[in-house]
Amino acid sequence: MMQSTHQILEKYWGYKSYRPLQEEIINSVLQGNDTLALMPTGGGKSICFQVPALLQEGVCIVVSPLIALMKDQVDALREKGIKAIAITSEMQKRQIDIALDNCVHGDVKFLYLSPERLETEIVQVRIQRMKVNLIAIDEAHCISQWGYDFRPSYLKIQQLRVLIPNTPILALTATATNLVVNDIQKQLGCAKSNVLKKSFERENLSYVVVYDEDKYARLLKIANSVKGSGIIYARNRKRTQEISSYLISNNISADFYHAGLSAEQKIARHNAWMQNKTRVIVCTNAFGMGIDKPDVSFVAHADVPDSIEAYFQEAGRAGRNNSNAYAILLYHPADEVELKNNLFNRFPDEGTIRMVYQSLANFFQLATGAGKGITFSLDLSLFCTTYNLEAIIAYNSLKCIEREGYITFTDAYYQAPKAKIELSREDLYKFQLATPQYDAFIKTLLRMHAGLFDNFVKINEYDIARHLHLKHEDVVKKLEFLNQNEVISYVPQSELPLITFELERVDAQRLMLSKENYLLQKKYATERVEAIVHYASSSVRCRSQMLLGYFGEKDTKRCEKCDVCIEEKNKTLHTDEFEKIREQIISLLSVKNLHLEELVDNLTEGNEEKRIKTIRWMLDKDQLQYNMNNELVYSKK
Repeated sequence: MMQSTHQILEKYWGYKSYRPLQEEIINSVLQGNDTLALMPTGGGKSICFQVPALLQEGVCIVVSPLIALMKDQVDALREKGIKAIAITSEMQKRQIDIALDNCVHGDVKFLYLSPERLETEIVQVRIQRMKVNLIAIDEAHCISQWGYDFRPSYLKIQQLRVLIPNTPILALTATATNLVVNDIQKQLGCAKSNVLKKSFERENLSYVVVYDEDKYARLLKIANSVKGSGIIYARNRKRTQEISSYLISNNISADFYHAGLSAEQKIARHNAWMQNKTRVIVCTNAFGMGIDKPDVSFVAHADVPDSIEAYFQEAGRAGRNNSNAYAILLYHPADEVELKNNLFNRFPDEGTIRMVYQSLANFFQLATGAGKGITFSLDLSLFCTTYNLEAIIAYNSLKCIEREGYITFTDAYYQAPKAKIELSREDLYKFQLATPQYDAFIKTLLRMHAGLFDNFVKINEYDIARHLHLKHEDVVKKLEFLNQNEVISYVPQSELPLITFELERVDAQRLMLSKENYLLQKKYATERVEAIVHYASSSVRCRSQMLLGYFGEKDTKRCEKCDVCIEEKNKTLHTDEFEKIREQIISLLSVKNLHLEELVDNLTEGNEEKRIKTIRWMLDKDQLQYNMNNELVYSKK
């Protein structure tokens, strides 16, 4: 008997009911409709494709831009007993072969792919042999050149339409303007518009913009006044360390996190924060993707992000348990200058871009016409030192080259070491007899890691070293020796960014750089900076209404919780407040006449502005008068 969507939900996630919009999206997919789902960060997007995929025969292909996020989702599915694999640009051909075979002939339910993999023949041929029940596109805004995070590799998703034309597509995003929504559907070739949208409104979230020169002191005040777990975003690595040290010196439990930390440090700091051993994590935008900590009380931005989309996504990590939480943006006019400088650096001139491309080819010793489809680990620091490049200029030049389709540039992430036995059991036994010095090592490898004869398996080099009383580097040397002798296939640990050459290396002067595309991207980036500056510098419209309006939601209500709404409340004199202040004025002046300043200071009802408003009204109505000593007198008219 076929299970229902509710049975699947309860079986694997333990929930008895869906969040708003989830069930509508699932039903749309099960009816075979192409669907674009817009849900805020933390709205439970992954369930929308995982439930219908589990309900149907076959495999679901999930396209995602972030390798780390793919790996997190695959691990989470495996913990639930669901078979899932990820194929990414760092994998060797042998690994990809085995993984794809398991999708064609095995019972794998989820195949996660980075978009650049879709162009390879090995993937295309196998996909056509798979029974694919659904194509899920995560972070779908990446396919639109109008989006804040456009990735040319996402345009390759269109090839899935040709390979498996009758398979429905579910595109998901948490940040898309109306322009981007229309473009996503156009780029994916959706037969008709089918947008299911949950309002981006977060009723439990208070948006606050604070104008302050001393941002560190303000962050300390926030950490002291808002109890519970918090995230503070900063623009660069140095600043995360400085803010973290400042908070620690003022007795706040804090730590910092950025892409430059080792894998072990990242895991330890992430876990300590998730388990509330560390209260506040100070981080760059390298922290947050895939983070699902429901009890975050505040997200503060020490620096203004480059766009409302980025701010909205990061701020949305607060209050996912629906408790009241705060999204606080610290702003100073100097931030606008910094944003414009960053914008300038994000778009290097044409000569610089060509020079960086030439340096990249030299760095990897690629001849003209070579390199297509090859992936390299890029030590960005060594690359910049070798060719005397500024890191920010080199990084942004590579991003410009990526936008033109020549390369795919994947940001750094941790890749655990993996191995697979390439010999049969009989031949491996013969090798052990012929090389007795490796016998104990091979036996330990096999005993500690199951499945080495069938698939690539993550191996723990440090555990092997401890077990055999060896140094870690000695274990690596032994693994490299076995790899060279084709006993095993060994993929070493890596924490470096990856560069994939999507096209053959060309002469730098023949690099096709579209001026129109360059200027268009710069124009969009400039508009996004102007939008976030307007949000930060404005103090006349409800913050929630401003954010929702940016994403195309009209006729929304005031949140009554943001700094603008609260300030407006303080200025508004309601009838009951007026009567209380008026009665207190009469009571005070019945005892003795008072100067205006004395009367205002002696009142306890309302704020100063409301007290003065009440006094002015009473003067206008001749209920108060000034005597010869410039004191206020109550008149019983």
